[in-house]
Amino acid sequence: MQQEPRLDATAPPNLHARLKPRLLLRPRNEALYARALSEGLTELQARVLAGRLTDYEGELAPLTQPSLRYLEHPERLADGRRAAERIATAVAEGEHIGILTDYDVDGITSHVVIRRTLVELFGVPESRLHSLIGHRIHDGYGISLPLVERTLGLSPRPTLVITADCGSSDEPRIARLKAEGIDVVVSDHHALPVEGPPPSAHAVVNPTRDDCQYPDRTIAGCMVAWLVMSLTRSVLVEWGVIPEATPKLSAWLSYVALGTVADCVSLGASPANRAVVSHGLTLINRMEAACWRAMAARLGEDSVPFSAETLAFQMGPRINARSRLDDPYAALHFMLAGDDATAIRHLQTLDDDNQSRKTIEAEMVEEARALALPQLEADRPALIVHLESGHPGVQGIVASRLVQAFGRPALVLTPAAAPGMLTGSGRSIEALHLRNALQRAHELAPEALPRFGGHRGAAGVGVPVEQLETFRLALLQAVSEQLGEAELFPHVLTDGALAPDQLRLTTLLELEALGPYGREFDAPLFEGEFLIESIRAVGAEGNHLSMHLSSGATSLKAIWFRALTPGELPAFGLGDWLRCAYRLNRNRWRGQESLQLMIEYAEPLHHPKES
Repeated sequence: MQQEPRLDATAPPNLHARLKPRLLLRPRNEALYARALSEGLTELQARVLAGRLTDYEGELAPLTQPSLRYLEHPERLADGRRAAERIATAVAEGEHIGILTDYDVDGITSHVVIRRTLVELFGVPESRLHSLIGHRIHDGYGISLPLVERTLGLSPRPTLVITADCGSSDEPRIARLKAEGIDVVVSDHHALPVEGPPPSAHAVVNPTRDDCQYPDRTIAGCMVAWLVMSLTRSVLVEWGVIPEATPKLSAWLSYVALGTVADCVSLGASPANRAVVSHGLTLINRMEAACWRAMAARLGEDSVPFSAETLAFQMGPRINARSRLDDPYAALHFMLAGDDATAIRHLQTLDDDNQSRKTIEAEMVEEARALALPQLEADRPALIVHLESGHPGVQGIVASRLVQAFGRPALVLTPAAAPGMLTGSGRSIEALHLRNALQRAHELAPEALPRFGGHRGAAGVGVPVEQLETFRLALLQAVSEQLGEAELFPHVLTDGALAPDQLRLTTLLELEALGPYGREFDAPLFEGEFLIESIRAVGAEGNHLSMHLSSGATSLKAIWFRALTPGELPAFGLGDWLRCAYRLNRNRWRGQESLQLMIEYAEPLHHPKES
């Protein structure tokens, strides 16, 4: 939730003014707006669409009417056929197979797709499969050296390792496995190193490859894994290993939907991502898997049907929390649970970790903000914060909070498991390609950035402690080169105002028809001026505000989460006017539905508006 950063009394006065968020109207693609109206979209739908696809010139139907018919054939993936044939050979010849994936939601859902396909569709015995998921703190990201050693220590040892959501930057470890007689099939979506795909891999399926003909480079790791396994099914049918009646993998798109939303890949100009999330939500809401039923029970009956926001803000964080604080296998077991009792037991573990994560996050955010203030005063183009006692599992969340509060890219570093090393996670702003900035920083000071990876909006790094200042200077130069003289400030982009008679459930239905919403296709956010009819602090710590707001003759319930720090009093009260940025939300209570406003940002109006 966006709110004005809280600064202590010693902060320079000019900093207070510079850090007050600005409400800005989204730039609009006027040609697209006109085309959307001509193709039958409502004015509000056209406004929302044109505010998110500022450079889009393609057809509207694949985006406004998501469908699996818009998915491209996996044969178009470079190395796709080669990867599928190697996996098919391992299935046909009874080889032991390792499944090596990242520990976040994208990696866990990829793992589920691969494992369930091998076992339930291809008939591979569980005894021939090895789940290899790294520990975020002890092993690190990707095909880490500890994971290599663990793989080589297995008995019987796998002769094939399939990766998902990792592997593109792991040539030395892949070469080690190859030297030991283990083929590695990489499926990934992260940006490749400048030298190209790892040459020691048997196959590298990654839509970001320069020679890849797959038209959508924004798909998540779980989608790449799904495509590879779908192609493997086709190969096995061709070879006569499995019958043609073997089910296709469409049932697993529920997992792909979760991984896609949680990994924050584009839901904008991506027919593939919009299709799999839309179709996956339909599957999830059938509640056929124990993991979905357990989550619905935890969130309450009013949470169903799930939306993309449910996946992003309720389910994704719980799965991620486990790998942030401990090993990720409870998350895998939760997703694979065969009955409700098992799913509920593992969900409780995830929930407990999520609560611990929130406590750790709050403490780290407070410290990070304090360390960021001198950098803001110096007008640094990026915030690079070293938390000497910070938890590495929460770096990315803390970096996101800094970006949100201060309107510039941020990187949070904490001590790594390896002596003398720091590990870090960064989050970016729309104007900066973070992975490219890190590549440039590596070119400027290779010894200060021996390991990095990621994509436009998020990335991870490894930095030697003694090289921290060198790294800082290199990254600041790289960011400055990309951003030039761009003004950096916290801001809230809105879709403009709604008339009082639009504040009703039918408007929400009109907007929901344009979903799913997510990264690069943000949920609609509006601005307006409202009279406070009632206001009270709610929540265990009294840090949320529950209000009734009116606009003209329309009165609505509103909720503003994290509006206050515990013990703080609001700067406005009954009878005051607020300028708000808000989303429309469906409030369900005992089978009844009503519209409520979800406040993202609010500020008192100092010149009262006439009613």
